[in-house]
Amino acid sequence: MMKEATSQRQTSADAAGDTSQLPNVSIPTIYRRIDLATLIGILGTFGLIVAAIAMGSDAEFLNIPSILMVVIGTLFATATSYTGAELRKSGQVIGETILGTNINPSAMAAGLLDLAVVAKKKGILVLSNYDSELKKDGFLHKAVQMVIDGYTAADVEFFLSQELEADIERHKRSAGITRRASEIAPAMGLIGTLVGLVQMLANLDSPETIGPAMAVALLTTFYGAILGTIVMAPLAVKLEKRSSDNALIKIMITLTCISIAKQDNPRKLEMMLNAELPPSKRIRYFD
Repeated sequence: MMKEATSQRQTSADAAGDTSQLPNVSIPTIYRRIDLATLIGILGTFGLIVAAIAMGSDAEFLNIPSILMVVIGTLFATATSYTGAELRKSGQVIGETILGTNINPSAMAAGLLDLAVVAKKKGILVLSNYDSELKKDGFLHKAVQMVIDGYTAADVEFFLSQELEADIERHKRSAGITRRASEIAPAMGLIGTLVGLVQMLANLDSPETIGPAMAVALLTTFYGAILGTIVMAPLAVKLEKRSSDNALIKIMITLTCISIAKQDNPRKLEMMLNAELPPSKRIRYFD
């Protein structure tokens, strides 16, 4: 009788989702911080320019109207090419890129294999006990929940692939907007210079003012080159790189959930994940 009662209590605990006997699953935490490479690159380049100016002449390199014309003109001209919704989403993506998301793909692959092993040994429904780990990545949480809810492997692949494609397209559009701004900024600088030259030529009565007026006119081209070359163009490249990194993580999550839904051998999943990872990031989970 005591053995029967003990067995009943154990069964009840399992049904309630007792996690005391479950294997550990470690999903890497996604955290945001200022991307040092971006910050150092921009500040370092500006530092070199400031140093070159300081070691040169005493010419005035600060002109607020010229700065406003380049910056605001670039923003307005770029906005003309896109919708308000696209610009808002692009702003969010750019913010995420500057802050940066630090995800180790090797650690993520190991965590995904942890999930696959647990699902293979204990059953798919047991994955619901790892909710706190799964919530570290919104896409992973949604994907695993689909498997727990009984979606077929084909359905999981379809819905996750659609979301992945939409996310890649969103990042591409943001990179395109930033690249477009990098093209417009030098043009706005040139327009500002032409405006300054017209104003200068209209006031040739005072020859002594020609030199300073010419310098101010050329400053707008200088600001446009800085904004386009130092800020916008590198940021567009960073967005494309971030999109590639983000897509890799989501591809691995998609492959894992499809594998779990099919109840494949986790060793097969390891080979699939390593096929997606760069050679230097590949893992040896079972060996």
